[in-house]
Amino acid sequence: MPVKNTHYPGLNIQKIMIIGRPGSGKSTFAVWFSNIPAFHLDKYFFEKNWVERNYQEFLSSQKEMIYNPSWIIDGNSTKSYEMRYRHADLCLYFNFPRWLCYWRVFKRLFYKHRDIDDRAPNCPERVRWSLLKYMWNFEDRVNPILQQLQSKYPDVQLIELCSDLKVNQFIKHILKDKIT
Repeated sequence: MPVKNTHYPGLNIQKIMIIGRPGSGKSTFAVWFSNIPAFHLDKYFFEKNWVERNYQEFLSSQKEMIYNPSWIIDGNSTKSYEMRYRHADLCLYFNFPRWLCYWRVFKRLFYKHRDIDDRAPNCPERVRWSLLKYMWNFEDRVNPILQQLQSKYPDVQLIELCSDLKVNQFIKHILKDKIT
C-alpha cells in the first residue's frame, strides 16, 4: 500500500501524474485544472476504432508531454510509469472502490460528459471482459510499482485519494493555497 500524504503541506505543483482504475475520475479531475495542459493517455495509446498505436510512437508522445513546463497526464500505462513519475511534482493515485469504478464504467455507456475529451477519435465507449479483469487486478499490479517509485524518487509527492470526499478536500486545499 502506498504511503498516503493526507495533509498536502506546501504543494508546489506544475506536473501531475494521475493514475487509477478506469472509472475512478482521473480524466474528470484532469479537466478541472483548466490552467494546466491535460494529456489523456488513451488519446495517444489508441488510434481510431480502438486500434493500439505503435508503442514506440506512444512513448515518444509521452516524452514530448513530460518536457512541457506544466502538465497533467492521466492514464495507466504501467510500462511508462517511471518515465512520468520521475518528472512529476505530484502523483495522484485514485484508488477508489472497485464497485464504484465498475458502476461508473457502465454508466459511461449511457452518459459521457461532453467536456471530457479523453479518447482517440472514433473510439466509442465499450466494456469488454478484458477491461473488467484489468480493473479487478489493478491494485495488485500497481501498488508494488508505486512502492518502488516512491523509494526511488522520494521528492515526488504521492497522494492516494480513495473517495470523492477526499478528492473534494484535496481540491479545496489547492484552492485555499491559491487564495492565501
